[in-house]
Order: sequence, then structure tokens, then C-alpha cells
Amino acid sequence: MNKVFIETYGCQMNVYDSELVLSILKKEGYELCGSIESADLILVNTCSIRENAEQRVWGRLDHFLQEKRKRQDLIVGVLGCMAERVKEKLLEHPVVNIVAGPDTYRTLPKMINDIRENAKQMNIQLSRHETYADITPVRTDKNGVSAFISIMRGCNNMCTYCIVPYVRGSERSRDPHSIVREAKELFEAGYREVNLLGQNVDSYLWVDPENPTNTTNFAQLIELVALISPKLRVRFSTSHPKDMGNGVLYSMAMYPNICSHIHLPVQSGSDRMLEKMNRKYDRAKYMERIHKIREIIPDAAITTDIIAGYCSETIEDHKATLSLMEEVKYDYAFMFQYSMRPNTYAARHFTDDVPLEEKTRRLNEIIELQNRHSLESNQKDVGKVFEVLVEGTSKKNKEELFGRTPGNKVCVFPACGHKAGDYVHVKVTGCTSATLLSEIVEQ
Repeated sequence: MNKVFIETYGCQMNVYDSELVLSILKKEGYELCGSIESADLILVNTCSIRENAEQRVWGRLDHFLQEKRKRQDLIVGVLGCMAERVKEKLLEHPVVNIVAGPDTYRTLPKMINDIRENAKQMNIQLSRHETYADITPVRTDKNGVSAFISIMRGCNNMCTYCIVPYVRGSERSRDPHSIVREAKELFEAGYREVNLLGQNVDSYLWVDPENPTNTTNFAQLIELVALISPKLRVRFSTSHPKDMGNGVLYSMAMYPNICSHIHLPVQSGSDRMLEKMNRKYDRAKYMERIHKIREIIPDAAITTDIIAGYCSETIEDHKATLSLMEEVKYDYAFMFQYSMRPNTYAARHFTDDVPLEEKTRRLNEIIELQNRHSLESNQKDVGKVFEVLVEGTSKKNKEELFGRTPGNKVCVFPACGHKAGDYVHVKVTGCTSATLLSEIVEQ
């Protein structure tokens, strides 16, 4: 069999896409291998959200070129968001044979075959319909416990800083029957957790093409997946503050196996910045969602994304973000300093005018505050008992296991004969800002 090596950068959606690609190639006689030296085909699934991710890919392509000089028949392809954004520039690299956008993976076998006639192949056509709903991914995760399921593709939000709509196309929701089928197959294969993925899961809406009055929204979808088995945990990401309705919250409250964790990116605490980002909500509406979450799901963990130093951000705007963090007290956050991406609305119409040193200073303030809040949140859990799904062995101690609470907090605890895939009850005995130190208790 031909051997393929796949390297994946970026988000969970890219991990899922790499598994789709492997499924497509497996039918053509390829098998996954673990090194570039043994590969006949090297594929890099790329991310364009931040400049650093793209720079890493360029460096890897230079590394692959060294291998190709030893084996002229080696095929190298670039997939995903960077392929869609950079296009012809990638083909100019001497190592690259194939450039394929996120909606063109079905054509990979043909592109590989056509290399015999033309060593450079490119297909970056975006689709309004492609969801890959009929393809079962070949799972590459090592624990066999938790898996991703893509429920939709693309995005319609057009946030001014974001490149996703330009590289992944418009929003498309996947047939719910295929999602439930995939989740059932995973459960029957021994998986005990699925994470439903979408750029904006709350806007998921499937309309039956044969009967337009038959629709499924996200609140209904997570209920369908939760009903597969009470032993199957259900997670999802990412939510959008403008779209998260109460129906989703009531579904979460109704089913204990829908995890009580909501990732609700705020990006900024300043109304001026939110308007400039085209987020379509203001601070008051965002806080209204936070209060409703805590009313319906009191024990919910809430996490977020925050951007420091967006175009024209002032000290007052930055302080508004800090004050919102103090008001919400997130359990944890993903925090970044702004990096302008080419071809976004911001790149065409705004000036990236906050100095790098000031961006770094503001980001450090945000990180310092969030670390304090994360520690406070974890300290409140000391003495509590949680049901945890064991995911694997602790990296720091082979005698310990790790798993996550329903709120997505990492617990570390002595193995006591348990293994990945088991449910255990643990009592939190201590913590850091990132981890709950625990011990197994009888329940």
C-alpha cells in the first residue's frame, strides 16, 4: 500500500478534516504512516487564523524539500485554510505538488493521479453545499475515548478581524441523521465522548430538502445526540453570543450527559471595539447571556476568547475588557494579541495602529488577571466530587490518570486500576490555576 503522512495545524475542525482526508485516501489504497521518511505522500493541513501558524508551515515545506531531493517521486500537498488563502504562492514552492482547499478533498485522488501529467495540481473551489456528511472519518486519536464530529462548515458572521469566511466559505449545516449515525458508531466502537464542532454551532439549522417544513436546530440536535446513551458525553464548540438561545440551555439542563461547559467568545469588553469587530452584540447583551446561563445551568463553566490590541483600541477599551473579565470571572480563556490577517475587512479598511509592545503589555495584563480567576475558580472546587471520564495517563506521572469534569476542567488522580474510557468519581484535594488535583472516591 502507498503510505501517507498527514501533519495538522490549527483548530479541532482541521483535525476532523484530516481524518476525512485519510478516509478518502484509504479507499484509494493509502495507509497512514508516522514519518516523512517512509511516506509516499505528505499532506499538511494548514491554519491561517494567525501569522505564526502560516510561518510554521513555510518552514515545514522547506524541511520536506530536503526529503524530496532524496526521492523525486515523493508527492507533497498543502490542504485547508492556508491553501485557500495563499493559493498560487504555495504552488511556486519547489516541494509542493498539490494545493487543495477545504471543500475539495473528494478530488484529492484525481489530483494525485493527474500529477503524472502535470506536477502541479490546484483545486480551491469553495462550495455552498459540501458537508462530507456521507464520509466516515478514520479516527487518528490515540485514546479512543473522545472524538470530534463536524456538524457544519463555513461561517456567515464576517467579523472584521477574521479570515474564516474567506477560506472556509459560507455556512452549511449537515444532515442531523448523519451526525447521529456517526455518534452512534463512535459509541459502539467504545468512544464515550463526542465534541460537536462548528464555527458557530448555535446557528446550526438543517432544512429537509424534500420537506422544507421539517427542520432541526442546535437545541434539538444536541438532544438527539444525548439520547444515544446516558454513558455518551456530549460537548460542543463554538457558541456565538448573538445566537445562543435559551433552547440550547434548557437542553443542556435536561440531560446530565450534555456537559455543563459553554465557550462563549467575547473578544472585547468595549462596545466601541465590539462594533468595530462587527460582533453584532454589545456588552449588555453579552452579560444578559451570561446571566441566563447561570440562571438555567448554575454550575456551568464559562470560557472565552479575548483579543488584545485590536485596531484603534485605547487604554479605556482595554480597561473595559478587564472590567468585563472581573464581572464574569471566566473559568479559563484563550487570549491573543491582535495579528492582522490579509484580505480581511480590517486589513482593507483599518490601520493596525496599536504598537506591538503595547499589545504585549495589554495581553500580559489580561493573562495575569485570567490566571487569578482560573485559580479562584479551581479553589472553589476543592472538596467537591465530580464524575470524570478517564482520557489517559498523566504526562508527568505514569502512575496517575487524567480526565475532565463536565465543566471541562482537567483532573489528575492516582490510577487505582482504572483505564481510559472508565467513568470514575474523584474528590478534589488541591489545585493549580490549570489542574484539579484529585483522588478517586467510591460513589
